[in-house]
Amino acid sequence: MSKSLKKMVEESREKNQPEVDMCDRGVSNMLDVPGLFTLSHITQLVLSHNKLTTVPANIADLRNIEVLNFFNNQIEELPTQISSLQKLKHLNLGMNRLNTLPRGFGSLPALEVLDLTYNNLNENSLPGNFFYLTTLRALYLSDNDFEILPPDIGKLTKLQILSLRDNDLISLPKEIGELTQLKELHIQGNRLTVLPPELGNLDLTGQKQVFKAENNPWVTPIADQFQLGVSHVFEYIRSETYKYLYGRHMPKLEILISSGKVVLCCLPLKYSPVHIMTYSSLGCSRDSAVPMTKTWLISVPVLSDFYLWRWQTSA
Repeated sequence: MSKSLKKMVEESREKNQPEVDMCDRGVSNMLDVPGLFTLSHITQLVLSHNKLTTVPANIADLRNIEVLNFFNNQIEELPTQISSLQKLKHLNLGMNRLNTLPRGFGSLPALEVLDLTYNNLNENSLPGNFFYLTTLRALYLSDNDFEILPPDIGKLTKLQILSLRDNDLISLPKEIGELTQLKELHIQGNRLTVLPPELGNLDLTGQKQVFKAENNPWVTPIADQFQLGVSHVFEYIRSETYKYLYGRHMPKLEILISSGKVVLCCLPLKYSPVHIMTYSSLGCSRDSAVPMTKTWLISVPVLSDFYLWRWQTSA
């Protein structure tokens, strides 16, 4: 294995080859590949389908790299030095074990495509400057653990593709309506009940546009529009009727759960606590015990009547 990789490195150096493909070579440590980080001329490095658990700080030595592909490894962390790759345009970190991104990650000045699909990321995993990545054209965050999409998403005004499929999202920020160049939006498989009216600012209903939103617990008015088609959904959320209902019925339900107390809470008529209590770890159902002690503040969009649910917490 190491011999063939060594030969690959030598050929790249001798022939000045800009692309190095080490896909599915059983690599568990980049430092074990002789001479890899001396290839400062290369523009593309493929290390997908290997056994990497970390990316060494030496990655910064590949100063001309434009494409990095780490898809399907076991990477748990990235070095801060990765943000020094001034020419990096495409970064594929899909199907790894990342639960956080390093400080300064948003300093990549040329990044256009970022794939973070199939990791363990959430809104708290992103560094403070993440949304400085204003050159991004495609951002893939599907199959992670996001419950909230930060409002700063609106700063990524060059985005054409945003994939948020199969997370735990309970709402979308109104700032998503500022992504006027968006051509694809994937939000299927979340816990969304309504859409912000500002989404209506976007053109996602044409033949060249993609809007996927199935497998969400939509409130009845929106679910009815989806039955008619995507264009009807956008017409509806652009209507003054919808804007009025959306703005008027966004209560914040503060639910205090403490040992031995009964919890009373108003929830939408048509939705069970399984839908509304998006923190699945609570395991709530009517008159059931909640095996934890914590205070949750949950925003629930309501477009229907209320009724009272009661929980008895465990002692």
